[in-house]
Amino acid sequence: MKEFLFSLTKGIKYKDILKTDNELLDRLVRAKIVKQTNGIYKCDSKYRFGVLDVSRTGTGYLDIINIKKHKDLLIESHDLNGGTRGDIVVVKRSFSKGGRAKARVVEILKKEFAVSVVYLKEVDGQVIGLNIKNDLPTVIGSTQKALQALPSQTVLKIDNTTNMIVEILGVLDDPKVDEKISLSLYNKIEFFSSKALLEAKSYGDKVDKSMYLDRIDLTGLNFCTIDPPTAKDFDDAVYFDVAESTLYVAIADVSEYVSSLSNIDQEAIRRGFSIYFPHKSIPMLPRELSENICSLKPEVDRLAYVYKMKICKDSLEVVESLRFEAVINSKRRYTYDRIDEFLDDKFENIDEIDEKILEYLLPMKELLFRVRGKRLLSGCEFRSDDISMKLDENQALISTKIETQTPSHALIEDAMLLANKEAAKAMKKGIFRVHEKPSLAKLDDMLDTLATIGIYSDVDSEIYPMIRSLQKRADEKDLRTDVDKLIIRAQQQAQYSVDNKGHFGLGFDTYTHFTSPIRRYSDLVVHRLLKAYSSHDKRQLEFLLGSLEVTAMKISELERESAKVAWDFMDRKYARWAKENIGTKIEAVITDTDRTSICMTTQSEIYGMRIFLVVDDDAQIFEKVEVEITEAYITSGKVMGVVSGRLEEIK
Repeated sequence: MKEFLFSLTKGIKYKDILKTDNELLDRLVRAKIVKQTNGIYKCDSKYRFGVLDVSRTGTGYLDIINIKKHKDLLIESHDLNGGTRGDIVVVKRSFSKGGRAKARVVEILKKEFAVSVVYLKEVDGQVIGLNIKNDLPTVIGSTQKALQALPSQTVLKIDNTTNMIVEILGVLDDPKVDEKISLSLYNKIEFFSSKALLEAKSYGDKVDKSMYLDRIDLTGLNFCTIDPPTAKDFDDAVYFDVAESTLYVAIADVSEYVSSLSNIDQEAIRRGFSIYFPHKSIPMLPRELSENICSLKPEVDRLAYVYKMKICKDSLEVVESLRFEAVINSKRRYTYDRIDEFLDDKFENIDEIDEKILEYLLPMKELLFRVRGKRLLSGCEFRSDDISMKLDENQALISTKIETQTPSHALIEDAMLLANKEAAKAMKKGIFRVHEKPSLAKLDDMLDTLATIGIYSDVDSEIYPMIRSLQKRADEKDLRTDVDKLIIRAQQQAQYSVDNKGHFGLGFDTYTHFTSPIRRYSDLVVHRLLKAYSSHDKRQLEFLLGSLEVTAMKISELERESAKVAWDFMDRKYARWAKENIGTKIEAVITDTDRTSICMTTQSEIYGMRIFLVVDDDAQIFEKVEVEITEAYITSGKVMGVVSGRLEEIK
């Protein structure tokens, strides 16, 4: 909806309006909020579309739906007209002399939460529904007789408009209900429509290269894929021509199968991203595509969109690049662990195919690591601990481990960065991956926090040298990963935009996402744009560019939601484990002292679990402590504890 409303603020032709938006358009036209002039539908200047925020005092503020920054409009409590925080609304501006611009809500277009997730609880002989996030009572449009027939603590999805039960998700005590809760909280769906599935199945599972004579045949090259051991969708494959110092990055050609406005495309843009749980994935595309015909599986022909890049061994720059559609045949599917063995000179159990790939893989590593070294002179490198969870057959948490970046990860990362950078350079207009410089206020706050533990920067005027100086100090105190997380928090969030503002973290003037069209909608759009540019298809370009700002805004929002789903799921697994381990003492590091509740992150046994405690005046950022688990709430996924001992002072 936000995307359509944004289009109305600029003006949109009727032919460009999706059928799904016609009902809303009619509603806005009847209310005279939108007017039609010379075939263009546009919001009347007296009105604004936006997302409502409501303070604890009841005063509302409108975050106007627009790419350009606007000052929030103030809405007095008596002018909210039933609007609550997060609702998408129409307001009418108040015109007055001087003072802050005000407005009143005239229409609530969409409630923030279309559904609520509640669990049943018996109170004084009556079964009531409690919101799973905040335990507030929720009205359920069902009889007491029907509710009492359900098991204790049944989890339900409730339509917030009708209060009717949409779906019975399961029972709170069952760990298998967690994924359904996390998906429902953010209105995500797992299964595809029958139309989309039929469309996906129609492509079959084989590629006959004789049917693609207009594509370059690269099936004779020894491409390989390098992914996690659990991966089933292979977006990218690489090959390196040593003699020509030329890197080939082949990407699954999803746009060959998913055309704009097709049934699959409509599902893909609704999802935006694949969601990955420890035990399964919720793909952006039907598995018939994501794990089969699109996936660059080994020893089968597949369609690919390829960047061929010649890298100068002296300047370490791409001096010549060519983008084209091809057919490839990946010769081997490797895991990161296997490639790390090769890079560490461990060549046990290799065969003829391995030998052929190693002939280029090792020289490729030497060159790309030099490219990486040069890149980091003008960009940033942050260490992060990704947590992987191991679940049992009932989806209960067994253990966790820290996944750190290894040389194999760096190798593939830099190959993909080169292709993404070349793709961005090829677009006059497009969707770019932007990451703006951090604000001075956030930097100052970060520096003040680090100063409390004796970490200072030798450089004040330039951001990149300042960050590297802080990281050097952090290395000396063995706090690099923790400090890097703090530095990342001080930065602005990366997003998708039609405005090419560069990527601060990478140090790139221009950057986009090209290399993962199976799991990111942004990359699929970039593929379509690049093909339209290459073929000089003005009609397709006009179609794509006409909705690009709207698409970029929607994808950025979907990215944040997808991340929240995964985080919510992990928090619930931690909370279940903690519930079974009340009284357990565990090592943790204090990671946040700025909020009303101090937050700690566990560093032993079960890694990455956040534990909250009441304010402790002695708490010091990054201090290592022993914490005793005192409470755990499966409903909210929150774990509480008390510090039972100090383990290590920060030196």
